[in-house]
Amino acid sequence: MFKLPMIKFVAILALVLALLTIAAFQFPSIQQRAALRLDLARTYLRGVIYPAGPVPTALAYPTDTPAPPMATPTAQPSPTATQPGPTATPIPTPTPIPASVSLGPPLWEKQDINNCGPASLALYLRYYGWEGDQFTISDLLKPKREDRNVNVEELVYYTRTRAGWLNAEFRVGGNLELLKQFIAAGIPVLIEESFDVETPYWPNDDLWAAHYYLVTGYDDASRTFTGQDSYHGPDQAISYDTLDEQWKIFNRVFILVYPPAQEETVKSILGEHWDVRVNRQHALDVAQAEIEANPEDAFAWFNLGTNWVYFEQYTEAANAFDQARNLGLPQRMLRYQFGPFFAYFHTFRTDDLLALTEYALQRTPNSEEALLWRGWGRYRSGNRAGALEDFNAALEANPYYQDAQYAINFVSANP
Repeated sequence: MFKLPMIKFVAILALVLALLTIAAFQFPSIQQRAALRLDLARTYLRGVIYPAGPVPTALAYPTDTPAPPMATPTAQPSPTATQPGPTATPIPTPTPIPASVSLGPPLWEKQDINNCGPASLALYLRYYGWEGDQFTISDLLKPKREDRNVNVEELVYYTRTRAGWLNAEFRVGGNLELLKQFIAAGIPVLIEESFDVETPYWPNDDLWAAHYYLVTGYDDASRTFTGQDSYHGPDQAISYDTLDEQWKIFNRVFILVYPPAQEETVKSILGEHWDVRVNRQHALDVAQAEIEANPEDAFAWFNLGTNWVYFEQYTEAANAFDQARNLGLPQRMLRYQFGPFFAYFHTFRTDDLLALTEYALQRTPNSEEALLWRGWGRYRSGNRAGALEDFNAALEANPYYQDAQYAINFVSANP
């Protein structure tokens, strides 16, 4: 019998294995698992190098130091009001609704790695007959797979500009009755909530993250909502109390997508809260009430700061964020919410801004928002070269990030 020399046998075997590996990687499910494991390995190694301590507490700073004059960068979100609006009335419940409603779920697809925002929006748009998928959206909003966050504003922007035959709005300070009103009217609601991570990404990982969840049904008898979860699967049930607890952490923000013919229905359900300023004042009032009920509630303090940022009351916002930080926040909080960056920049608390952005970048080194605001902190500190380095890194992380391009243009024109 003919026998191959051992060295040739090993070479042929290695070639066959390489070809099989290449062939296997043509399957998206295998690509996804491999990418997830590689991402986990890299992130864990970084967590060993930069141990995950708590979010830094507020730094001591002099209160009588005058703030130097300086041009102010523009960045999203752009608050439009300079003072709080009138005290808002509670969100109304205009008409009686059934005790149980279940909307027909859209065709489900499992999210790709770091893709819950685009995947959840794809489910939402598909409810109205849209024919794209999560990658149709992520190719524009987060062209790099490693980008770990898509903001509410970005999802609304995509809908308005790429599915313009649908209307899109977002509001904050929602409640469970409001969700039920919209579902009863045939309009699903996309919310942002907290999420339990299954696998630690670094030593001492607190296993907390953010997630989008499309609410499509409710049942008063069991006190549960039904939703389309791009990670866990279609028709996932969650109790009223659990949803509210997890939703609260994100200022109870909600996105509405609906055909123009339903706009009057949306306005009727929202009532005064169709007015964005009234709605934001309501969210501020809710946060203050929750703080009065429990002064140790870090998330209520954080929501209070977020709502003060909207009204450009940055000193009040910074004080609220100080309280939230001192009480303790999740390690990934600054991956998803950036109000503290606005507040500390506009109150000239540059050391706090740099401390928080450094921490955020240890957890998420490609966060374009943290890179942007560390750049502004460096620029204010006189480190123009470092600022440009950060702004360019933010643009590299997301080539469509207009705030980073603005920052580059601004600093280049103001040496």
